Amino acid sequence: MNSLRKKIQATKSTPEVALYSNGMIRIKGRSMISNITEFSRQFEAMVGSYLADPAEVTCVDFHLEYLNTNNLKFYVEILKKIETVLLKNKKLIINWYYEEGDEDIIEKGEYIASVLNVQYNFILMAGHDDD
Repeated sequence: MNSLRKKIQATKSTPEVALYSNGMIRIKGRSMISNITEFSRQFEAMVGSYLADPAEVTCVDFHLEYLNTNNLKFYVEILKKIETVLLKNKKLIINWYYEEGDEDIIEKGEYIASVLNVQYNFILMAGHDDD
């Protein structure tokens, strides 16, 4: 069963973060946080509790419409924490979704992929929907 364990609601400058019992972590929306401390505290607490007992496969899905450069370092740090599931003989997959022609999001995803040593998938989203 894929039930929601924890969720951080999206704001106009922070993405929604959803953690599911099957090991799926979905980050969706805009990330242009000027003061990242409150968001990062919530996200790090969520990840910390998850890492105490991670699923066999952890899958992090990024669906970011916008990601400012200042927030890039935070995502690298949080993914390095999540990467510790590999030390527990678990699997980690990162899916980076992008829209055709969105070079900025692709470049930022490529940067994150270059500093991590995990399976990293770039996935072109078909069409654009504003669900």
